[in-house]
Amino acid sequence: MKAISIQTFGSPDGLAVVDLPVPAPAAGQVLVATEAVGVGGVDTLIRSGALAAYGFEEGHIPGSEVAGTVTAVGDGVDASWIGLRVWAFTGTGGGYVEQAVVPVEQVLPLPGSLSAAAAVTLGSSGAVAHFGLRHAHFAPGETVLVRGAAGSIGIMAVQLAARGGAAAVAVTTSSSERGERLRRLGATHVLDRSGDGGEAAPAGYDVIIDVVAGEDMPSFFDRLNPNGRMVAVGAVAGQPPTDFGTKIMTAFQKSMSFAAFSAATVPPADLSAVRGKQFDAAARGEIEPVVHALLPLDEAVLAHQKMDAGEVFGRIVLTP
Repeated sequence: MKAISIQTFGSPDGLAVVDLPVPAPAAGQVLVATEAVGVGGVDTLIRSGALAAYGFEEGHIPGSEVAGTVTAVGDGVDASWIGLRVWAFTGTGGGYVEQAVVPVEQVLPLPGSLSAAAAVTLGSSGAVAHFGLRHAHFAPGETVLVRGAAGSIGIMAVQLAARGGAAAVAVTTSSSERGERLRRLGATHVLDRSGDGGEAAPAGYDVIIDVVAGEDMPSFFDRLNPNGRMVAVGAVAGQPPTDFGTKIMTAFQKSMSFAAFSAATVPPADLSAVRGKQFDAAARGEIEPVVHALLPLDEAVLAHQKMDAGEVFGRIVLTP
């Protein structure tokens, strides 16, 4: 089968098409013939070598979520899975393939009207946005700022905050065109990347969902209201400064808080329950998974080039 491997850490050119044997599902696993593969921000970080210290090595196959049809099951798995269209979480890799093996507890049936591309655009990002807002103790009537709102997680955070009754949903983004698209998805105020812009924007926010992190993250503590909460759900711009907590301590009397959130801390059954509800909502047209582009699997280099260039609004989906 065709797969994409990181032959050399660094630029997207380090990705290459390789031929691998079709894997056989082990006990507790299913084999999925992939129709769509989501390209995530963590894939680009792994490919760059930025996460090599966490055990990633050259030869790694990136990709964490796929959608397609179950074609075989391993021991102990109900044969009724065979033939079902599913979304599946492959973990920290193994998704850029034509045939993926996945633990059955990480597999979810799809509504008939939901496309495979929509499923891999929503499956991980929707859950991160949902539980990220919950981690921030977001409540109806509060003001929310989504930093880095043009990616799939940010887009879902905007929609879920708006649907959840936010008094205002501000976004940071790189262009007015992206801002208008985000307005159509529920944003009420569009700011530039530094958080400025718009006289009508709230002076402060009760919740900030940060997909970006990086060197500029501490400056956004200045935009939190008293008792405000910032939750980092990603780090597409890299790690913040090591002393970023100084900002919170300097404004001690505002009782601000910061937390990081990873979906890895959520029980699989809870993740599946939320994903199932979101898939149904998307099938009914209540939330919108935004697909930036569909590219063939063997154009993974181009997909990563677009990600690195900041050109993507929503999610790029690879189609084996």
